[in-house]
Amino acid sequence: MYSQGLNGPAEKNTDDSPEQLAAFQKRIDAEEKIEPRDWMPSGYRKTLIRQISQHAHSEVVGQLPEGNWVTRAPTLKRKLILLAKIQDEAGHGLYLYSAAETLGVSREQMIDDLLSGKAKYSSIFNYPTLTWADMGAIGWLVDGAAIMNQVPLCRCSYGPYSRAMIRVCKEESFHQRQGYEVMLKMANGSPEQRRMAQDALNRFWWPALMMFGPSDKDSIHSAQSMKWKIKRFSNDDLRQKFIDATVPQAHYLGLEIPDPELKFNEETGHWDHGEINWDEFYQVIAGNGPCNRERLAARRRAHEAGAWVREAVLASQQKHKQPREVA
Repeated sequence: MYSQGLNGPAEKNTDDSPEQLAAFQKRIDAEEKIEPRDWMPSGYRKTLIRQISQHAHSEVVGQLPEGNWVTRAPTLKRKLILLAKIQDEAGHGLYLYSAAETLGVSREQMIDDLLSGKAKYSSIFNYPTLTWADMGAIGWLVDGAAIMNQVPLCRCSYGPYSRAMIRVCKEESFHQRQGYEVMLKMANGSPEQRRMAQDALNRFWWPALMMFGPSDKDSIHSAQSMKWKIKRFSNDDLRQKFIDATVPQAHYLGLEIPDPELKFNEETGHWDHGEINWDEFYQVIAGNGPCNRERLAARRRAHEAGAWVREAVLASQQKHKQPREVA
């Protein structure tokens, strides 16, 4: 899950009675799935719309940094693998937009919010991909962080989101392994390839840690989302799990994590890490990252270029709705 944009004002259930809220929470505590036709608090619905639509936007925008390298992949095999991955991400966006639509929001509205800049997507996709090694770093680190976030979403309390995530996680797991394989090849390649791999790790390590969202003390939605079992773990817990899993992988590659304060804590059994640059995080979220404007401009161009396809589909649907004339 790409969750760091969930930093707006906390939702208030002003129209929901205490009795309704108590009955709903009882269902949540009993691990029942909430389905589209079930009653749900307004805040629960709004939180899900915001989270799922942002997740969908992130999958769609996430195709852009990788699409930049389709024509420059080093081999035909790498090109085919990258194209397949981009296609998977388009499919993830489709699943997630469909899941969000079950909550009463239209796809058109969600896309309008993205193109206008009102809706957020993961900050990680506002960083440039400078070398082929970045394709490995994105698969290994970015998809690895996504998996750490998304596997618990398979147990999300909202049924359509939970079910969509099962397939998404299977495909993301393949993406993560493919990215790590790219890094492994480069780390064991020529000195120049090894330098490229280390440089990609240096540039994507900290943005990958930011994917888990603000620290728990600054995350105003986490407590309520966990109470509703939309999410199962806090931002900091997920971030720590990712670090603990990824540091040994970097050591196996023979690459160095770009954190001089990183050290293993014998007492806790975890890797302690340095402070994240939260000023950079919030700047990127606010639209001031290296590629924010470029990414939105690309999505707007694609949306405008595809207008004729949408119009054709709507015309076809209208045509088939009309009764056929009897000869």
